[in-house]
Amino acid sequence: MPCPYVRFRRGRTRMTRKPVNSRLAEFGTTIFAEMSALAARTGAINLGQGFPDTDGPEEIREAAVRALRDGRGNQYPLAPGIPELRLAVADHQAHRYALSYDPDTEVLVTAGATEAIAAALLALVEPGDGVIALEPYYDSYAACIAMAGGKRVPVTLRPRDGAFRLDLDELRDAVTPRTRVLLINTPHNPTGTVLTREELTAVAALAVEHDLLVISDEVYEHLVFDGAEHIPLASLPGMRERTVTIGSAGKTFSFTGWKVGWVTAPAALVTAVRSAKQFLTYVSSGPFQYAIAEALRLPDSYFEDFRADMRAKRDLLAAGLADAGFTVHRPAGTYFITTDIRPLGESDGLAFCLGLPERAGVVAVPNAVFYDNRAEGAPFVRFAFCKRIAVLEEAVARLKSLGA
Repeated sequence: MPCPYVRFRRGRTRMTRKPVNSRLAEFGTTIFAEMSALAARTGAINLGQGFPDTDGPEEIREAAVRALRDGRGNQYPLAPGIPELRLAVADHQAHRYALSYDPDTEVLVTAGATEAIAAALLALVEPGDGVIALEPYYDSYAACIAMAGGKRVPVTLRPRDGAFRLDLDELRDAVTPRTRVLLINTPHNPTGTVLTREELTAVAALAVEHDLLVISDEVYEHLVFDGAEHIPLASLPGMRERTVTIGSAGKTFSFTGWKVGWVTAPAALVTAVRSAKQFLTYVSSGPFQYAIAEALRLPDSYFEDFRADMRAKRDLLAAGLADAGFTVHRPAGTYFITTDIRPLGESDGLAFCLGLPERAGVVAVPNAVFYDNRAEGAPFVRFAFCKRIAVLEEAVARLKSLGA
């Protein structure tokens, strides 16, 4: 094999090959890192990256401390995850959705949902396989599809009747003989859309008709508002045996730094995903797994109160954004609000977000980075409302200057 280096003068060398393989050449630093760095540099309020600015329940934090002190999880936990957490995940699915999973063979603990998505795609996608994803999509989807050698096929959610809706005809037309996987996200980040039973039933029928696998990202399952209902795809006829469902503790319990996620699926699919996952992190979050096992057993009142708190924050920020002149697409789920900046006389979301810290002291994220067709998402900007009320009130006060 020829050496990838050539000799500089004075004995130095330089690389003659690209340091990044062609599959990842289009991906640089994530927009979240860039915008959070911009917030830190300017002192702006960071409503860009989706992490809470308060910790979750004190008793769950203490459960992690107790596990650390008791020496539970300080060494490698079992590769599939500790039995207590796998059982808690299975019980959660049964209690919430009447879905039955064997905690020993049909549940896998991962380093957050991001690893679960990566491992599922690496395990289930062959080079050249088509992977349909709902656009705009969480940025790791595109990178993970590329790493698996798949062909990304976006189906775009577009504004209709105050929300971003799925065009079922466009979804059907996107399926080809090369299609292998549907990558579905509901409640949907970044638009806040919650797919309806009618939409999910059509997705399920398509998957069954074409014998497709489905990876269903449901990390915002407990954040649905205004009568919207989260319906797991695996609960629909013909779907349990073909669906890899992904969940996460970070969004539900406000411990995003713990990176505890999970997969539920039939044993054969879990085995496949574990075959990839074991060569990514192998295991992670040992003591935190014990704490999340307890978190999943919190009473229903916790989830109801959490949802009510986020709904109030959504309403506060949505009203403030509307007063500032944005068109607000009121989310039915997640903790993000997508806005349209065209009423402000703007059309380039990226330029708008780069200038917003100086203009108003607030950071947001341009939705265009979540699209293959950047022009499609150009006028849309995402704000996160998972912050303290006082922070949101200050952000709203600052944003009023835009409409002046």
